[in-house]
Amino acid sequence: MSTFELGTDGPRVILVGIDGSDTSLRAAAYAWGLARRQGSHVVLVHVTDPGMISTMMPTASASVVEAGEQVAAELREQVEHYARTLHSHVGYTFRTEYGDAAGALAKIADEIRADAVVVGASTQAGHRFIGSVALRLVRAGRWPVTVVP
Repeated sequence: MSTFELGTDGPRVILVGIDGSDTSLRAAAYAWGLARRQGSHVVLVHVTDPGMISTMMPTASASVVEAGEQVAAELREQVEHYARTLHSHVGYTFRTEYGDAAGALAKIADEIRADAVVVGASTQAGHRFIGSVALRLVRAGRWPVTVVP
């Protein structure tokens, strides 16, 4: 009879997309708990997408980027506060990127050799037609993707 082995083969690096929405914050909390239990490192990524406005109105692009930097700074603060108050000793990195969210997350996931990607479910109605970030990451098919409601 073999002895049961406690699993330690779970993800070592977990990438989380975080944009400040309730679902992305729940995704971060879910990934944090998974990392705590598995001894993983969490990489939290905030992506600012200047989108079409930057090509039509270059001066407006600066405002979008500035707003994105403000959101990223607030999120970084929240994560640091969360890490200090939980005393859970989870290693983490906070990164910011510019561009398309799904493309940026996929690029970083490949770059850091993520074992898992966690994102919040989209609440935008238009994503039913054009596809959400989560759906585009799943279609990329290179890592397990967990979508947190």
